[in-house]
Amino acid sequence: MSECFDSPQCLRLEHLSFTPDESSMPIKEKNKHDGSITVQARDVDTAAMVAEDTPEELSPEDAERLRKKIDRHLLPLMCFSFVIMIADQVVVAQSAILGIFQGAHLSQDQFNWLATILYITILSLEYPQNLALQRFPIGKWMSLNIFVWSIALLAHAACKSFGALVACRIVLGMCESVILPGFMLVTSMFYTRKEHTQRVGYWYMAGMCGSSFLGFVAFGLLHITGTRLMPWQWMMIIMGAVTFIFGIVFFFLFPDSPTTARFLTPEERAQTVQRIKVNQSGVENKRWKREQFIEALKDPKVWVMAGFGFLSHVPVSMTFQKQIIVSQLGFNALQTTLLSCADGVVSIIGIFIGIYLSTIPLVGRGYATILTSIPPLIGSILINILPSENKIALLFMYWLSFWVSVPYTVFLGWVTSLTAGHTKRITTNAIVLIAAYLGLAVGPLMWKKQYQPRNRIPWIVVSLCVFVSAVLLFTLRTMLYLENKRRDREPRSAKYDEVYMKKELSDGTVEKHHVDKAFLDLTDIENRDFRYVL
Repeated sequence: MSECFDSPQCLRLEHLSFTPDESSMPIKEKNKHDGSITVQARDVDTAAMVAEDTPEELSPEDAERLRKKIDRHLLPLMCFSFVIMIADQVVVAQSAILGIFQGAHLSQDQFNWLATILYITILSLEYPQNLALQRFPIGKWMSLNIFVWSIALLAHAACKSFGALVACRIVLGMCESVILPGFMLVTSMFYTRKEHTQRVGYWYMAGMCGSSFLGFVAFGLLHITGTRLMPWQWMMIIMGAVTFIFGIVFFFLFPDSPTTARFLTPEERAQTVQRIKVNQSGVENKRWKREQFIEALKDPKVWVMAGFGFLSHVPVSMTFQKQIIVSQLGFNALQTTLLSCADGVVSIIGIFIGIYLSTIPLVGRGYATILTSIPPLIGSILINILPSENKIALLFMYWLSFWVSVPYTVFLGWVTSLTAGHTKRITTNAIVLIAAYLGLAVGPLMWKKQYQPRNRIPWIVVSLCVFVSAVLLFTLRTMLYLENKRRDREPRSAKYDEVYMKKELSDGTVEKHHVDKAFLDLTDIENRDFRYVL
């Protein structure tokens, strides 16, 4: 086992040097004698630097021990990040009955635009944030965004007008746009594809806990009297302070990559890389590759996923309207606030069921997302059919409809398993998330005052979106299934089996080291050994 992490004799990666007339050569150099390929260090995955410092096979016991250690360190940080992210996104929704209409002099349309502006900002900054995540250390960049986000949230409390709130929501959206793509990248770096959906599910279940917790906070704030600040302003101050403190913790504890994670020993870093080699997608590559960007734009499955992302998130806009929807079923302010605490519990139950279904081999992630679309479809149809006087039944149909976020949660863990090549992966993530946030941006605009109190038109739109998104999921799974079968019939390609990278020792001696195909930063289309998870 090499002690490359600590020894002064550590190998140093270098680019290949070409003579002037070779400057236009491609990044790969083919050896005429043995047919092998030599690549530049910048074009392979960063994991190639440590992959050779571990045995070929990692025992199941060691792999399980390592996974548990990674879980202990990463999951608490990721889950609490989602707690505050979901809470911060819906904090304005909770403020609807805490006096924000009167305190900031808002109309119903202006209130709806506060959600739309947040999501328009997030989708606008999604790809730039993905590029920043590729360029800068992930943990440090996310920490910086959390700090700025906390300041923007605190500033909400000082707002007295729609314009001031819009400015705060824009800054909030700029910073929150980094969380989801950052966690998707980190999950693909530290976990096998089989483990992705469960980890994404854990984040969202934690986020739903944050939503429920916020309901209890709102209930307590309704009882505050005799202060100069209104209850909604106290809500913003509390959440802003919590976010700021968490940003400090996040900065010191969240890793940038398995190859530099301080909570792992040098040997464990190499073992982590070895453990995720089965993904055939590597860890990361800091160089943006134009050819991978173009491939992502031309890949049909990327646009099917984007279509699902958009349609599945138009209905999710009900989370921003939930206080208004429930109160118009016939419940008073205190009852509405307490009942909103159940929303998170309903979502947690749905996500848990979705995760469980995805682990059943005959169901998998594709069918799990389709099956979890059935409850919100039923709920959104029946809430339009049942009579207004039956408010308890309507409340349960609303909770059933609240499952709209469950299929996307399972799907998000699926997305991280369907592409390879770092530039293609961040581009795909950005496209899917932009589409999702576009759905979130337009969704609130359908909940118009003229449709209240039953909101029949919005509920029809919810039903249609849930149904069509399920059809898209079935289409995606069919495409992936047929592609896997096609690759199974192909003779195995040995094109990338003999690839080497030049390394220079501290004494100037140059050595060539073999690079495993999994760490060549190949895309899922280039690597014919890649199989799509169903």
